[in-house]
Amino acid sequence: MQSTNKKTARKNAGGTRDERADGRLRAVIENVQPQVDAGRFAIKRALGDRVAVEADVFTDGHDSVRAKLLFRKQGTADWTEVEMDYLVNDRWRAAFEVTQLGGYEYTIVAWTDHFLTWLKEFERRTDPADVMLAARIGAALLEAAADRAQASDAKRLRAIAKEWNGLPDADTARAAIMQGDAATLIAGYPDRRFESRFDRVLRVIVDPKLASCGAWYEFFPRSAGAAHSHGTFRDCEARLPYIEQMGFDIVYLPPIHPIGRTRRKGPNNTLTPTEADHGSPWAIGAREGGHRELHPQLGTIEEFRRLVTSARARNLEIAMDIAFQCAPDHPWVTEHPEWFRFRPDGTVQYAENPPKKYQDIYPFDFESEAAESLTVALIDVVMYWAEQGVTVFRVDNPHTKPFALWERLIAEVKQRFPETIFLAEAFTRPKVMHRLAKLGFTQSYTYFTWRNTQHELREYFTELCLTPAREYFRPNVWPNTPDILPEYLQVGGRAAFMTRIVLATTLSANYGIYGPAFELMDHLPREAGSEEYLDSEKYQVREWQLDRPDSLAPFITRLNQIRREHRALRRNASLQWLDIDNPQMLAYAKVLPVDDDIIVVVTNLDPYHVHSGWLALPLEQLGIDPQRPYRMDDLLGGDSYLWQGERNFVRLDPNGIVAHVFRLRRHVRSEQQFDYFM
Repeated sequence: MQSTNKKTARKNAGGTRDERADGRLRAVIENVQPQVDAGRFAIKRALGDRVAVEADVFTDGHDSVRAKLLFRKQGTADWTEVEMDYLVNDRWRAAFEVTQLGGYEYTIVAWTDHFLTWLKEFERRTDPADVMLAARIGAALLEAAADRAQASDAKRLRAIAKEWNGLPDADTARAAIMQGDAATLIAGYPDRRFESRFDRVLRVIVDPKLASCGAWYEFFPRSAGAAHSHGTFRDCEARLPYIEQMGFDIVYLPPIHPIGRTRRKGPNNTLTPTEADHGSPWAIGAREGGHRELHPQLGTIEEFRRLVTSARARNLEIAMDIAFQCAPDHPWVTEHPEWFRFRPDGTVQYAENPPKKYQDIYPFDFESEAAESLTVALIDVVMYWAEQGVTVFRVDNPHTKPFALWERLIAEVKQRFPETIFLAEAFTRPKVMHRLAKLGFTQSYTYFTWRNTQHELREYFTELCLTPAREYFRPNVWPNTPDILPEYLQVGGRAAFMTRIVLATTLSANYGIYGPAFELMDHLPREAGSEEYLDSEKYQVREWQLDRPDSLAPFITRLNQIRREHRALRRNASLQWLDIDNPQMLAYAKVLPVDDDIIVVVTNLDPYHVHSGWLALPLEQLGIDPQRPYRMDDLLGGDSYLWQGERNFVRLDPNGIVAHVFRLRRHVRSEQQFDYFM
């Protein structure tokens, strides 16, 4: 049984004694999991999660060992102890629940337990003389424990010790010792003078529940207004019911700051804008101000705060874009030229990613002598918006800024605002993406946008959901973004959009879409071979007919509803791949045994042709009797199917049903009635 001691006053777990110097510290603690890079970085959990910790714990010889998991809220002195349970092959396990936002610490202690060793040997003794002598040894161990015990327990331990010393014969001794409660009583007062301590204190960062599961909806505020007008925060507020009805959790707004006029980009990224052109929101800063100011056409800070409050009343959070870069006319360019890199001709170096040029954006110089004042200013920007009630930030291109900046910024912000969520928009090399996640980013963009085949999707989501990286890397998958219109959506028609949203909502606990472009299936590229949208909202105001009859909004609404009704879909680690004999189809399950929640998803990855295949379900693993029928309720289409056995036939038509999202219900009583026990 697992036990927790919440009264312990141990303050120095991970102490100073070294078993290499003191041979009396005989217990060995190895291979503690989870930990990230030998404890350099924290693992991630959400509020209310349990942190399961395992370790190899053993000693020399045949002595018994005990191990305890120690945990505490970061910043507190006392540890809470949880007795670890033996699994197999010297592997031990315990868990604790995280009930507060912020940081936790955990480690492990272990020691050889002389009483357990004695009891194990006593059970095997057969010689009467050995039994009687062993009883006296056991009594001495009880006497020693009494010196460590509380008064009432000390009295009881000494009474048992006296009884054992006076036992008349071996049979009586065996019965008294094996049937008594001494082992339970003494377990609370072990001799821990020579306990070993794991050489590291490991850390957990606890985020709000929204960090582990959420649906993001991105739209441009300036396109939320009436026809031919620039949108405002009040227009955004009017858009909230539409987003709430679809079942989203987070409303993400691209930059809402003043937009530079110098070298402003025109429609479709042209270099010849007119006075009427609005420019890119990511070209931040103008005479009206910079990163702490709002675009005057959007509204005032009071109206923005009202938007945040109105969203929260609908269980929506407003996410702001953090883009650490400046337009040429940002006030900082003249006030702090030391924060920028200059070219030999005396001009500031604009952003480039050859052959792409961003003439309207100046990057910061993080290697300048003024790097510290720049860092402080950037941290102050995030702090300011957190003070306005913003708890979610999507960070633009964090991989182009120093790692040290993010580790410091995120730590300082979360110290004051532990509920804050940071999403890293870093479409870059895998190791860089993972480093950013380790440094503290709550969630991370992924390569999902470009993974289309069965093999690609299985390989990639195995990496995201089923490897140790899941301890720190929370994937957030997006079928589209304002920067990325993938070829699959350009050419696949309505079926492609439906397939990608099914995959996004059911494969990952966190996902997002750029709308209304997604639900209205905007699919025209700027030119052949480009992933840029034609008439991209990045450079101009767009008008959207949200009530179009062919909109995918009802389909998305249903998928979000299914996610909310089934916790298995809100957990990445619940993923199990299923075999299907058609490579143009993808099949998987999301299984949460504690809820008896089994979701089976089958998709047609080909947006043009009908595909069918035989799906294999691991019935024994799922707890299904292969001799009895079971019911598959299609949560998307509303139909129900009666299946039996491991292999069943599935057919999907891109012109009709592109995917099944089944709820598996077990133990159907008969083929005539769909009664079930679940």
